Amino acid sequence: MEQYGIYIDGKWIKSTHSETFETKNPTTGEILATFPKGTKEDVRMAIEAAEKALPKWRRTPAPKRGEIILRVAQLMRERKEGLGALVTKEMGKVIVEGKGDVQEAIDFLEYIAGEGRRLLGETTPSELPNKFCMTVRQPIGVVGCITPWNFPIAIPCWKIGAALVAGNTVVFKPSGLTPLCAAKLVELFEEAGLPQGVLNFVTGSGAVVGQEIVENPKIRAISFTGGVQSGIDVYSRAAKLLKPAHLELGGKNPQIIMEDANIELAIEGVLFGAFGTAGQRCTATSRLIVQRDVYDIALERLLERTQALKIGDPLDPETHVGPVISEDQEKKVLNYIQIGIDEGAKLLHGGKKLRGGLYDKGFFIEPTIFEAEHGMRITKEEIFGPVLAVIKANDYEDAVRIANDVDYGLSSSIYTKDVVRAFRAIEDLEVGITYINAPTIGAEVHLPFGGVKNTGNGGREAGTTAIDEFTEIKTVFIDYSNRLQKAQIDEQ
Repeated sequence: MEQYGIYIDGKWIKSTHSETFETKNPTTGEILATFPKGTKEDVRMAIEAAEKALPKWRRTPAPKRGEIILRVAQLMRERKEGLGALVTKEMGKVIVEGKGDVQEAIDFLEYIAGEGRRLLGETTPSELPNKFCMTVRQPIGVVGCITPWNFPIAIPCWKIGAALVAGNTVVFKPSGLTPLCAAKLVELFEEAGLPQGVLNFVTGSGAVVGQEIVENPKIRAISFTGGVQSGIDVYSRAAKLLKPAHLELGGKNPQIIMEDANIELAIEGVLFGAFGTAGQRCTATSRLIVQRDVYDIALERLLERTQALKIGDPLDPETHVGPVISEDQEKKVLNYIQIGIDEGAKLLHGGKKLRGGLYDKGFFIEPTIFEAEHGMRITKEEIFGPVLAVIKANDYEDAVRIANDVDYGLSSSIYTKDVVRAFRAIEDLEVGITYINAPTIGAEVHLPFGGVKNTGNGGREAGTTAIDEFTEIKTVFIDYSNRLQKAQIDEQ
């Protein structure tokens, strides 16, 4: 069993407090490593190191910063198999998805490394003669990155890669459920040649470590991915310091099947969207909205395919669904299943914790399907587990109304062969992401990621927008007229 400290100023050191916590394999209960329960003093040391490293790092040419990030991607590519297995062991997603998590990180780091040769500003004509106007991007300073457990390699890379290439230094707090994946990532940045103090790593609780990161005035911006209530708390605390906080929060994502859809393709999509990663994605398909003319056949095929899913050891390539992340998450999901039953939703499949053999060691919930009425809690609230609510819709307008009538707006999907209806859906669905004839999961790193309503506060990660949350825009005016020119003032 590995024992880790915190990583500050390029060194692994002991925390200022001796208390530790364990990270466990959700499949077997095996203890994988121990980590410190970090303190506010640990965070302050990390901030001090980041402040000390900032002047030299921000002066490092952006293409050189990009080269280090690209080297991290190369190291990850060389070690993809082992890192993917670690994701599966610590988080519980099946092995193909564990390796997919690592591949997404590789893809993003390769993409964002190129931003070192862009960091684009604008040039625009002046209203005055002999005057030049432009904008440049500058780093914000020391930034805090707080990441979740469901993508323990990819999401940290989204944040850290973009922050570093823009010239910031970072204090990084991972989820307490997947700190080992995060520690291995930090080691890769160290091996790639990242200077001391540019990336610092403190484990511990949100109430202690997270709160100090958010409230310390020396941290100039926050990037947070997690639950809505935690996000609201981060946002309100940061606002007291006028500190920008980028939030990526929950989802209640719908897949719509219209009467002209390829039903087999649509069912294949919802199985992956609803039960991939055991439903533990912010983009997971949690609602299937089916037009009434094809409702019965779609439901029949869905149940047939779900019954054939193999639930078990996520390291087994034949397994389709692994465990949920923890006992607390298991209790939450089972509680929502009971809520659905109590509300009168019809339980069609699953609905229970699996028992016997391997199942007794881990947190396995059978993929669960409800036939539900729109408005029930299981159709409105994020569950974050392998639970799908199937809802009947009269027509396209009714399907869109149901899809939009939730507090979230991250991802959406519609299966139809009607190009007109597909383009209408792109306009009508109140979300940040829409898929046509594909499931609600599967974002690509060179496109912006984020949502509307309670899913976030307007920003986007990845793609061309990745550096927006980590840069300040400076406007520059260069007057070479050799005389005083007064904009907006008529000369007499």
